[in-house]
Amino acid sequence: MSKYNPLGSIMEQAQQLQERLARLQEETAAKIVEASAGGGMVTAKDSGKLELLELHIEPEAMKSGDVEMLQDLVRAAVNQAIRKAQDLMSQEMQQLTGGLKIPGLT
Repeated sequence: MSKYNPLGSIMEQAQQLQERLARLQEETAAKIVEASAGGGMVTAKDSGKLELLELHIEPEAMKSGDVEMLQDLVRAAVNQAIRKAQDLMSQEMQQLTGGLKIPGLT
């Protein structure tokens, strides 16, 4: 006759969740998100690890000589790409946890 061990079951589930979380983080880190500002004048690409991978500035954006505007466009594109990468991770986490709010993960 086997005994049901609820603590053992919880620990096993936690370990499985931890393994799935590690896989999810690897998969998400490999994904790329893109955002732009100024009607596509500045484009930023970020990884799922929130790292800026690429920044493209159309030459026309520099012709005006308005450095402050260009800085604002770069900042806007990079911040939007970061938000997209964060949203991607959040969506993936919700799928993994089934919408369960786990402190430190969601």
